[in-house]
Order: sequence, then structure tokens, then C-alpha cells
Amino acid sequence: MKMSEIGTFIRGNGLQKKDFTERGVPCIHYGQIYTYYGTFAFHTKSFVNEELAKKCKKAHTGDLVFATVSENVDDVCKCVAWLGNDEICISGDSLAFCHNQNPKYLAYYFQTAAFADYKRSKVTGTKVIRLHQSKLEQFVVPVPSLVEQEHIVSVLDKFETLVNSLTTGLPAEIAAVQEQYEYYRNKLLSFPRNEKISA
Repeated sequence: MKMSEIGTFIRGNGLQKKDFTERGVPCIHYGQIYTYYGTFAFHTKSFVNEELAKKCKKAHTGDLVFATVSENVDDVCKCVAWLGNDEICISGDSLAFCHNQNPKYLAYYFQTAAFADYKRSKVTGTKVIRLHQSKLEQFVVPVPSLVEQEHIVSVLDKFETLVNSLTTGLPAEIAAVQEQYEYYRNKLLSFPRNEKISA
């Protein structure tokens, strides 16, 4: 299904790094999505004061937050699944995606070669690379049952934990696990093409 068929996008607004505070309302700045966050997050790195938060667009539990701009194609449209309990403010150059699927499943799918190939063909710009919302809305995502999504997530979570563990194994072993993880991620999230849908 197209992204526009399984959910809606909300564009972030007006949140800059200079607005960050030590505490307050949690927020995600688009630049942090490819420098700080992994596949999902329960806590934010940054906060803004309550007065500014009233003016900001929000993401809610289960939403994906995308960075729509970057200096390179690999980082543009990286996303993080927000799994924390509180709603969070999101910055300009980011999109929150509200849906009724498994958020981790979608976040993992946006790390696949299928999405990398798609965005390479749709981005604009040279120094500043951007993927417009309209193009993201047209991206086709396989949507198996929620039970199957949960199974896929449970397998990939194990690899995610191994790969990101700082205390497990030697660098060579971690590299091998990373390679195996990427293989299984692409295998589990590879579905037969439905020519009718993709046409």
C-alpha cells in the first residue's frame, strides 16, 4: 500500500537548535535523527520550554519521525519510531507519520534497499538533498498482518540488540552479526511485487 493509504503526515515547524532547554517538553530536531537516534526511541535528547511547545507540531506514541532534508542521500528520510509515552515537538524539515501499523515494522522497512533505491530516484537538490512529502506519500510499503509484522520485528529486534551492544563480542564478530542482520532484514522485508499496485 502507498504510505498515503496507511496514514497521514504532519509537517514539523519552527524548532531550532537554539531553542533547546535542559528540561521541559521533549522534542526531536530533524538533524538528530541521523546523528543520534537509532530505529526507535523512548526518550528524547532535547527539550523546549512549554511556551514554545504550544506552537510546535507534535508526534505521538507510535508515530514515525522523518528527516526530510540532509547533505547526502543516505541520511535523507531516515526515520525514528517514537515509542515514548509523551507527545513530542518536531522541527521544521521533519515529518511525523501517524498510522495504525506496527511502528517498528515500518521503521525497519525504511532501512531496506527497496527504500534506498526509491529515494535515490526521487530526491532533489545537490548540496541540500530533499525528499518531498508528496514523494514519500507515494512510496509503496508491503503491509502483512499485524501478527506477521510483530514476528518480523521480534527477529530484527534481536539483531538490533546484538549489533548495538557495546559489550558483546569482538569487532569482527559484531561486523559479522551486522552483515547477517542486514541479510535477514532485507529477506524478511522482501515481498513479491504486486504489479497492479505498483503500476
